[in-house]
Amino acid sequence: MRWLLAAVTGIGLYGQATLTLAEARELALRNHPALQAGQLGALAVRERIEQNEAVRRPAASAHVTGAGALDQSRIAAGALNNPIIFSRMAMGVSVSQLVADFGRTTELVASARLTSEAESTRVKATRADILLNVHRAYFAALRSRAIVRIAESTVQARELLVDQITALVNAKLKSELDLSFARTNLAEAKLLVSAAVNEYRSGQAQLSEAMGFADSRDFTLTEESMPAEETTAREFLTGQALRDRPELIAARLDTDASRRYAAAENALKYPVVSAVATAGVIPVRVSGLSNRYLAGGVNMTLPFMNGGLFKARQREAEFRSRQAEQRLKQLEIGVSRDVAVAMLDVTTAQERIGLTQQLIAQASLALDLAQSRYDLGLSSIVELSQAQLTKTSAEIQDATARYDYQLRRAVLDYRAGRL
Repeated sequence: MRWLLAAVTGIGLYGQATLTLAEARELALRNHPALQAGQLGALAVRERIEQNEAVRRPAASAHVTGAGALDQSRIAAGALNNPIIFSRMAMGVSVSQLVADFGRTTELVASARLTSEAESTRVKATRADILLNVHRAYFAALRSRAIVRIAESTVQARELLVDQITALVNAKLKSELDLSFARTNLAEAKLLVSAAVNEYRSGQAQLSEAMGFADSRDFTLTEESMPAEETTAREFLTGQALRDRPELIAARLDTDASRRYAAAENALKYPVVSAVATAGVIPVRVSGLSNRYLAGGVNMTLPFMNGGLFKARQREAEFRSRQAEQRLKQLEIGVSRDVAVAMLDVTTAQERIGLTQQLIAQASLALDLAQSRYDLGLSSIVELSQAQLTKTSAEIQDATARYDYQLRRAVLDYRAGRL
């Protein structure tokens, strides 16, 4: 049992790597697949800028056409023009260039650029989420390790009490009932150790997952110094969060992108002007055809009637834009609430540290008095057992309060956009 406790608490165990919180953060940012997936997604979205920019650039295509036809034949059905066809083999190149689309391409490019910036900002939000999970898992593991040590100390104290009572029973100074109570308390302490060890191992697994490892790894964690008291006003932190939280920045960019896209959809009702040129050679041809061709022109397309398609697309884009604005407002309200709640949690956690320290002092005094009364035969084993249980509970609450305060500070930094 003691070897197991030493192994779990990192005392005398070979092969475990010492890990600080800063090192855990660095490992997570280097290894976590969620961050890498977000970065790849941002790179993919960035390509939409080029896709929309391509409309402004010349487009060229090469053609090779071969045709065989009956002499003096025409396509008589399915065409309104003069569809005469000739047997031939021809090769040529066609080039087209957008001249004007009344700002539609410009708006699409701007929308794509804003969407790309929003996606890059979401990578920062993913980064903050990963770091918060690392903090949460790290302090949870430290807390469970502290509870293991408290449980080990409890087992040692109760083993000593069992030995003392056993000697007193053998000397006919205490009853078998006292020994039975002492052994029961020892068994309960060992159960506490077992539960604490299991929680510690679970904490190590969660920390490994938070750092992006597929398997559970064991680390000897380094204690972190307690952060200084938070003195920043809530109004300042709220303003900082509304300015710096990556989720809000991404939402604002998405809103701007939706507005630009709505403007692009509105431009569908305007004409599109493009220039077209084509040239080529006809090495195999019927008599009467030139051996080469060259032509150019300007084409203007004006949408006249399409069953309300463009109007519906414009209305949809406008509704999406207004929806994005409302979601941004909702997110801002939620961020303000989160900062307020996080500050209250930090204040409460800090107060708990002082209260649990007072509780430990009182519990230690009560245990000393109970032990003295029991040694003098003035109280029963039940009173002593209750005092031991109260002290163990106080120590666990104190450890929980200390690490909970550190975690709450990390949550506050996250909510304020500082993590």
